Amino acid sequence: MKKYNNSNQLTSNKIFNRVLLLSLIPLTLLSIIGFSGYTEAKTNSNKAKETITSNIQVIPSEAILPKLIEYTNAKSAGPTENYYWENGTAKLSNFDTLKAGEYKFEADDKGRSSTARAILTYSQYESSKGSRQGQPLEPPFWPKNNPKTAITFSLTGKTYHGYQFNRSHSIADSLLGKDSYTSNFNFTTGTRSQNVGANKNGGMRYAEELAEKYWRSHSNTTTTISYQTTPLYNENETIPRGSIVDLKSSDGIIDIEIVVINSAEGLDIDYNSNDTSTATSEAPMQSSSEPTTSVEPTPAPEQPVVPDTNYTTSGNWTIAAPGMVFISNTNRYYSSVTNPQNYVYTTQDNADASGAVRAPRGNQYARP
Repeated sequence: MKKYNNSNQLTSNKIFNRVLLLSLIPLTLLSIIGFSGYTEAKTNSNKAKETITSNIQVIPSEAILPKLIEYTNAKSAGPTENYYWENGTAKLSNFDTLKAGEYKFEADDKGRSSTARAILTYSQYESSKGSRQGQPLEPPFWPKNNPKTAITFSLTGKTYHGYQFNRSHSIADSLLGKDSYTSNFNFTTGTRSQNVGANKNGGMRYAEELAEKYWRSHSNTTTTISYQTTPLYNENETIPRGSIVDLKSSDGIIDIEIVVINSAEGLDIDYNSNDTSTATSEAPMQSSSEPTTSVEPTPAPEQPVVPDTNYTTSGNWTIAAPGMVFISNTNRYYSSVTNPQNYVYTTQDNADASGAVRAPRGNQYARP
């Protein structure tokens, strides 16, 4: 009986152990899956955080030019692959003498375009809507040779075909309106990618859109935006390696510094234009508040006047002549429009050189 009892007890113990083992397996699997899920969630969270903050790269002011030289020498689009990065809060200077609606464009001691400043208002933004307010001026040391080229962007996989250089506003038409054309010191020689980035929302355009979005969400506001653009040059070069754009709204909602890279992926760029015809020995400036006796900037060559008879009409549509286009205030051009007075009528070559692009699609008012 004793042997029989021991055998039964051993059998019972084996059964109990098997049941216990089987019950532990699901718990172990759940623990593993749970930990794996936590790890994956944490990894995904980190990736999301990296995506959100990837356009921010804060470096000291004195390190910006060396970093721009590094990127431009490498033909790089920078950390965002869109020809800009955010560099902390705005670092404005010398706005004490400016009032709302006023602006000032400066040159450095070598005659190159230097800092452009403006205290922007909603009314300036509103008055610039609907059409471009002027023709881009040639900046000092505008290159005599501006070849057509191709730039393939790693961010989008798309290729731009057009002029290598644009006449790039320091303070845009969409923000300052007609006053943005009062001085060629408000323009620099910029690559197409410096002007609008890889996706048409980067480069200088990124900063401009921040201000435009603010105005759209604050209609008729009395708030102002202090806007400052400073081109940065490597020693005696005449084309900047990039620009620092600082903007801050008076209510503090916008407070940011953006660094724009003047390069193009795959292209060798000569930052010396070899054109010394516009060099000066002084650093003149132009402001909305200065008297008319102040030193004027070097005038840009006059644009040829295009007679209205160069385009034709068909019903409600006005049709551009061959080689001519209508440029909108969004920097897109069309071959046919219904309201030609809202556009700048010019040659397609001028449009391409100014940084405008053919509209990808049309609507009831304009056709590409």
